[in-house]
Amino acid sequence: MTGVVLSVVVPMFNEEAVVPALVARLRPVLDGLAVAYEVVAVDDGSGDRTAALLFEQGRTWPELRLLRLRRNSGHQAALTAGLHRARGDWVVSIDADLQDPPEAIAPMLAAARERGLDVVYGVRSDRSSDSLFKRSTAGAYYRLMRRLIGGDVPAQAGDFRLLSREVVEVLKVLPERTPVYRLLVPSLGFASGSVSYVREKRAAGETKYPLRKMAGLAWDSAADFSAAPLRLATWLGALAFLACLGLMVFGLVVWANGTVIPGWTSLFLAVLLLAAVQLICLGLLGEYVARIYRTVQNRPAFHIGFDSLAPDPGPVDIPRQRPAAAAR
Repeated sequence: MTGVVLSVVVPMFNEEAVVPALVARLRPVLDGLAVAYEVVAVDDGSGDRTAALLFEQGRTWPELRLLRLRRNSGHQAALTAGLHRARGDWVVSIDADLQDPPEAIAPMLAAARERGLDVVYGVRSDRSSDSLFKRSTAGAYYRLMRRLIGGDVPAQAGDFRLLSREVVEVLKVLPERTPVYRLLVPSLGFASGSVSYVREKRAAGETKYPLRKMAGLAWDSAADFSAAPLRLATWLGALAFLACLGLMVFGLVVWANGTVIPGWTSLFLAVLLLAAVQLICLGLLGEYVARIYRTVQNRPAFHIGFDSLAPDPGPVDIPRQRPAAAAR
């Protein structure tokens, strides 16, 4: 037992401009919780003075730990490194830009303790501080993920969340190479709730999630949690086959009317049939590749929370129902 109750994981990349403001807001909040805590600041291979400033802050803030990656590995990889090094009974992940307010950590921890939750999402009730483009693309992302994956994905919940130690230990053993935690955590099915907050403007510096990275996140999300991209060939093959049937009828009609040159109809029908068969076979290959991909991912098919038939189940822990707030 480490004695650490709360760990706060903060992935950072080239955030020297925001480090002083982050420390000035985060430390009073955590000191006011009256629990043993640690802050795991993960420097994701920054090229500025982010690591140096964090090291200096650590001289007067003993709870601040600096974890520096050798190269820039990406936000989710930095978050993974922090989760693997966190020692607390509860682990909060939060970005350094202060758009997600540290003041929401206290109600998140209180909700988890009082309501027996394993996951508490920080849900953005107001995103007026973001640009119209940012709000539109974020809304499109969550709608797409809900359609591809299911309704368990909380709307407007990013990487600001609180996890119990049990959830963290499950995440640590999952064989994910490119985890997308905003989808991976809901898929585990732990009892969850949410705390709403108003999203603020970035405290300093520039966004680390431009359009290119947002598109990459959307692709990783779709590819990791859905076989829809692979099944695209199947759908196109089926549509092409139906279109080919219609064109075959057209070819036979014009042949019967004698309005084409000799040999055109047979060549036309052969090309259509060959194209349709190729697309269907490609779709079938995609279906088998999808099954191979799911096998290689090696995700557990289920997670047991309680088993009354176990030889020594320990204290009875009635499975907790997911609150209505988490199903929104």
